[in-house]
Amino acid sequence: MATTEADLTRFDVVVAGLGITGAATALELARRGLRVLGIDARRPPHGDGASHGRTRIIRQAYYEHPLYVPLVQRAYAGWLALERETGRALLRETGGLHIGPPDGHLIEGVLRSAADHELDHTLLDRAEIRRRFPALATADDDVGVLEPRAGALLAEPCLEACLQAARAGGATLRTGVALEGWTAQTTAVAVHLSSGDVMASRLVLALGPWLPAFVDIGLDVERQTVFWYEPGPGNGVFDDRRVPLVLREYAPDRIVYAFPDFGDGVKCAIHHEGVVCTPDTVNRRPEPDDEMRVRMLLEAMMPGAAGRVADAAVCLYTNTADRHFSIGTREAGRIVVASACSGHGFKFAPAVAEVVADLVQDRAPQFDLAPFRPGR
Repeated sequence: MATTEADLTRFDVVVAGLGITGAATALELARRGLRVLGIDARRPPHGDGASHGRTRIIRQAYYEHPLYVPLVQRAYAGWLALERETGRALLRETGGLHIGPPDGHLIEGVLRSAADHELDHTLLDRAEIRRRFPALATADDDVGVLEPRAGALLAEPCLEACLQAARAGGATLRTGVALEGWTAQTTAVAVHLSSGDVMASRLVLALGPWLPAFVDIGLDVERQTVFWYEPGPGNGVFDDRRVPLVLREYAPDRIVYAFPDFGDGVKCAIHHEGVVCTPDTVNRRPEPDDEMRVRMLLEAMMPGAAGRVADAAVCLYTNTADRHFSIGTREAGRIVVASACSGHGFKFAPAVAEVVADLVQDRAPQFDLAPFRPGR
């Protein structure tokens, strides 16, 4: 007997992709009492996408644009609530130091967001940077902005906590199940999965670097390499008691960042500047040339930190042309796109999840989504 639409399992919403955005969205929707199915072709946390790498930066004085500040403040509250709910340590506030020329994109942007939103921050000249943080080196014309609440999110524990809480809240999560497509109808959407079709009122696409294969909204995928360095013998000045998280504009609009040593080495990477790829074609092996560029920048910023390479990883940025997010609806609202991306989206997951849940429920989000309209 042929399967009919009436025979298919029904959910209020299917969330495709269980990286950090999808996992947080499944959790938020379950909290709101919806029947949620979350699916992922892999078994997160894994190292193939953009939700791995041990740590992610969280900061409020957002150099990219002040519009992100209320969103990240909401996200802070969400991470702290999830810590209490799951009993997991997810956030380490190390302080964050932004270094660069006073007229550069980084410093001007940080000061603009801090002023617009009255954020706690301290402007440091070069001498004060060296006095407070003798392990750091700066260029002659550098200044710094110190943000006390910046720090590190623990990437895999954050993702595991979202998945744990989503299951506890009633969400059905299936890994090893791939999205194959969908058929949007007037009042529902048939979601075609590798395990068979299901029916839902809404489908959320939180596929990260796999999203461009399903929707054409002007996304590019970029290969990024990250390295952990074991500081030289006897050099213990790079732990989070002595150095903060550091972002440095080392050339116009070019950023390198480094985390303090949490016991597994100093993590350092260049923000953007990777090659365009796809999840299927990307070279997942960090190459010597990748490491040499990062090593040179780290040594200029934290002399003595770039010792033996303790570990390395490749991750993927999913970028829009303007590097803002891509969040909105398609196909008469049946499809919700959730691409909080361009290499700075992880920290926002709890807040973006609330926005996506509002779209699923046809509510007006409390944040202005006009800058994030897909395909703008």
